[in-house]
Parts: sequence; structure tokens; C-alpha cells
Amino acid sequence: MSFVEENFELLYGIGKCIAEQFGPNCEVVLHDLTKPYENTIVAIWNGHVTGRKLGDGGTDAGLKILKGTAQPEDTYNYINSTRNGQILRSSSKYLKDKEGRVVGSLCINFDITEILKGQEAISYLTNYGSNHHNKEVFTSNIDELLDEMIEDAVNMTGKDVNQLTKEEKVEVVKYLDDKGAFLIKKSAERVADFLGISRFTIYNYLKLSDK
Repeated sequence: MSFVEENFELLYGIGKCIAEQFGPNCEVVLHDLTKPYENTIVAIWNGHVTGRKLGDGGTDAGLKILKGTAQPEDTYNYINSTRNGQILRSSSKYLKDKEGRVVGSLCINFDITEILKGQEAISYLTNYGSNHHNKEVFTSNIDELLDEMIEDAVNMTGKDVNQLTKEEKVEVVKYLDDKGAFLIKKSAERVADFLGISRFTIYNYLKLSDK
């Protein structure tokens, strides 16, 4: 039994308390990161904020934590945004087991879009200007998350995918590996199809990027 499963009643109660306190614009998500990444959400309140539901997966930020390319540091009161332009005020608390491994997270995404359109008198409450700005990919479909990551990787080259050299494709694969993309099931096949190469070539590129 995972840490989240063992403490589910307590964590569920905390999540519900936060959601009830701040209302329908406040999404609260409990992730069990010991589950396949496409099914980490074990409890969610007000999922309409990011369009997610029970049984969906995490964001690209969680992938980087699991991959080890980002440190699992609790982050509070930072500004985030969704793909459709909603501005979120977010906090992420990572849950660790007795060995110190990250096994879950409790995340809060409060939609402040309408507040920001309001009076200047509440600008201090939203605190938008002084917070650092993150970009996470929120999606109810893990395939969409992977597609977004692949497109970002290719866009960083400044070229169309059909114009990429071997070296640039190696860099794309390295970028995706650093982001944890290959933790997603059948990701090698999807990346290979997108780049117009074989899955075997993907594995060779991964070896090259480790040198």
C-alpha cells in the first residue's frame, strides 16, 4: 500500500477543506505518484478549473520531479496559466515516504482570472506582479501532454520537424528525456513517429545524449 493510500482519509479531508473554503474557482488535486503517470489523480475537487478529473494524469512539472531533473521543492503562491489563458494562483506540496522518496503531491490551483480583471483595490490580494511565473501543461489526456512537450522541444530548434538534422534530433530527444517524457508509456513510439525515425534510433539517441 502506498503512502497516499495509507493516509488517504487524512489527505482527502485536507483537500476537501481547502476546496470548500475557497469555492468553485479553487481546484485541489491529490496525486499518488506511485501510480502510472497517466492515472495519478486519486482525488480532485473543482476539476473544471483545468479540465481534469479523477483518474487523469499530472503535469509536466511532476514528470521532471520523477525523472530527477528537478528538485521536489514545495512551492507556494506562484502564478501559473492554463493553455486557454486562465491565470492560476498555485501551490504544490510534495509528499514523501519514510525513505524520503517523492510518492505524492497535493496541489492547489485557484483561478484568479476574473479577479485580475477587477478593481485595482484587490491587486494586493492577487499579488500577481511579485510572483514568479511558471508554465505547466494541464490536460486530461496524457497523450496531449506528450504532444505538447514534443512540439515545445521541436520549436526550441527554430525549425520545422522535417528540416531537423541528426544532431538537432538528438537534442530534441535529450530535451524530452530531461523533461521526463519517456516515463510515459509508449512515448518512444510517439516521439519516433513525430521525428520520422525508428524507435531503435530513439534509443540510440538517448545513449548519445548521456555521453
